[in-house]
Amino acid sequence: MSEENEIYISQTVAILVDGNNIERSISGSLNMDNGMLNFDTVVPKILGNRALNRLIYFREGVNISSKLAERLHENFHGSIRPCHKSADIPLTIKATQLAGKVDCIIILSGDSDYVELVKHLKGEGVRVEICAVEKNTAKILKEEAEYFHSLTEEDVFVYSGPKKRKK
Repeated sequence: MSEENEIYISQTVAILVDGNNIERSISGSLNMDNGMLNFDTVVPKILGNRALNRLIYFREGVNISSKLAERLHENFHGSIRPCHKSADIPLTIKATQLAGKVDCIIILSGDSDYVELVKHLKGEGVRVEICAVEKNTAKILKEEAEYFHSLTEEDVFVYSGPKKRKK
């Protein structure tokens, strides 16, 4: 392809992760009990040649890995948002806040609870993509999204936990 036909894509993207949903999908559908999403490979894969504006990992509970928080911050200027209950409401609020600031929002979740959010964001002129384990993704969510990124075993690594010291 000659340079005169080259296409430049100027899109800013926010990636919003429903951590509990993705973790359950990896554990259940991919049969990887200690599987963790490998953001170092997933983020470039789903971004393509677009610019990352924000990456936020929403997770219910108090046991959130500080190592994950550090990696997301160092590699993507990302952050983790602990949630009181499920991530649905905090993620939805953040997505609507970001709608006027980004061209595209990629939601990492297969939960059908996000269908109304996807419809709303599209109505605001935001491109909405879903990224999840296909087997655990609601059909209606895939149909409503403008693009679907499938997570596979290649997007996961097995976490062995902290090394125990010998006494």
